[in-house]
Amino acid sequence: MKCPRCKTTAAVALPSHNAGFCPECFKVFFSRQVAKAIKERQLFSKEDKILIALSGGKDSLALARELQLQGYNTAGLHMDLAIPGSSDKARDHVERFCRDFGVDLHVLEMEKEGLPIPVVEKKFNRPVCSLCGRIKRYYFNKFALDHGFNVLATGHNLDDEAARLFSNVMRWDVSHLGSQGPDLPAEQGFVRKVKPLYRLSEFETANYSFLAGIDYCYSPCPYSKGASFTYYKTLLDELEYEQPGRKISFYEGFLNRGRQAFARQDEQQGGKPRPCPGCGYPTTGEICGICRIREIMGSKE
Repeated sequence: MKCPRCKTTAAVALPSHNAGFCPECFKVFFSRQVAKAIKERQLFSKEDKILIALSGGKDSLALARELQLQGYNTAGLHMDLAIPGSSDKARDHVERFCRDFGVDLHVLEMEKEGLPIPVVEKKFNRPVCSLCGRIKRYYFNKFALDHGFNVLATGHNLDDEAARLFSNVMRWDVSHLGSQGPDLPAEQGFVRKVKPLYRLSEFETANYSFLAGIDYCYSPCPYSKGASFTYYKTLLDELEYEQPGRKISFYEGFLNRGRQAFARQDEQQGGKPRPCPGCGYPTTGEICGICRIREIMGSKE
């Protein structure tokens, strides 16, 4: 297979695009996909101050590197979740990446916040993944607001978004379908949230990271084993293998033709958020989810 841009031998085959690229042209392809996502969905501009959630994995680090190369005003935030054998490796990769590529980095330690994930996991008789996700969303948003960032960017890729959409459709979860997308607008108490990698697959971000010299962390979280989300990804991978391009077609079809209908239903069913009396975070309940977690754990702000 020949690279369509320079006609040399292709190194990365992309069946979904019916093409393959040499290493340098693949990086151009990747950059253009990010730029297209930003432009088509009007995710942000060069005037915005963008906080990137850095986990240490290939997606978030690839996003940070690409937005840096495209000249956006960015900084990274890493949350040290205090998970033995996992968090220390992730933090090390993030710190070395930011040092090597000149990315401004901030770190939040959940141990100091009184919410180390292993302790949270022991206190609740339920899967810790949803609690961990809630904690991360809370602190990423809070840090952005407290430090003058008006956009929060995450490294969710096409595989993540297609699997999440599939999961929400399987449950007909109207509230999540109504708010799913790569561009959640700012509301009172929430910064704008964006996912510039939504057009790129996990395979493509992994190749970009390798070709760009990004040393990312690939140690899986010990709590993620058996998660249904991983199973949905496997099912969609099999479908993509048989029908290349199905994932992007499925996801963009929802964005262009389905999301508005669910958004209207979500507006009719959902209550208007108000400040949590404990911490001021927007919530539709008596107190926000994080204050509820703290209450159960017996800790205070």
